[in-house]
Amino acid sequence: MLALVTGASSGIGLQYATQLARDYHCDLLLVSNQEKELQQVALELASQHNIKAVSHYADLSLPDAAEQLHDFCLNNRLQVDILINNAGVFFFNPYTETAMRRIELMLQLHVMTVAKLTRLFAADMVSRQLTDEEAQQRLCGRKRMKGYILNMSSMSAWMAMPGIQTYNASKAFIYNFSKSLWYELKPQNVGITVMAPGAVDTALFGLAPNLRRLAVSLTVSIPPEKLVKRALRDLFRNKKADTPGIINWLSTPLLKHTPDWLLFLALRFVGKYQK
Repeated sequence: MLALVTGASSGIGLQYATQLARDYHCDLLLVSNQEKELQQVALELASQHNIKAVSHYADLSLPDAAEQLHDFCLNNRLQVDILINNAGVFFFNPYTETAMRRIELMLQLHVMTVAKLTRLFAADMVSRQLTDEEAQQRLCGRKRMKGYILNMSSMSAWMAMPGIQTYNASKAFIYNFSKSLWYELKPQNVGITVMAPGAVDTALFGLAPNLRRLAVSLTVSIPPEKLVKRALRDLFRNKKADTPGIINWLSTPLLKHTPDWLLFLALRFVGKYQK
């Protein structure tokens, strides 16, 4: 099986690439805008896990990035069995002080590129016919499907949080888009799963190290390796959506009704402790 992982040079994407190679023996097509780091990751994973790994430099925030990536796969006869839409960006800024290019970058990367990649590769998967051998294969105890797509959302999809207004809106799109497609694709024997974690213990959010350690100890934040292990299990079991962490799961319904005073307090707190 071949897995395409976006944002694969570091963080959560690197974990997806590592676990797919190590635990599921998948060949990899790794995509990122960090060319040197990506090449090194591909070389190391191929050597360590005896799989094939192709690195492909791409800026997925460009308007035609999805079409270019799909064409690359077609031209190189790469049949993608697993699509991991992981690439993302995060910034905490007042909207009127945010550069237009950064807004465009986030919306293009989180909304248009995810929607296009899902459309292009899902269509390939739907039209695919499994061989007898493939049809008998099992992943996480279930028979193999024609293809699998995993999209990364966030708990912030339910939050009206100042400073991350573009981020949480784009993650809300991914969440509802993916859940809707689950109903469309399940009868076609193609799986799609959306993960909506709370904080993940990476440098993406720019929090100080002491706050990152505190969040992990309280289980509000989850280490990338644990998140990815759970996400892949959910994907191969064709679970529609998941939010890891009991505290996160219990608090999700409350996010829609957060009082205004608490939001303003959170805004000041996060701004104070960001790097």
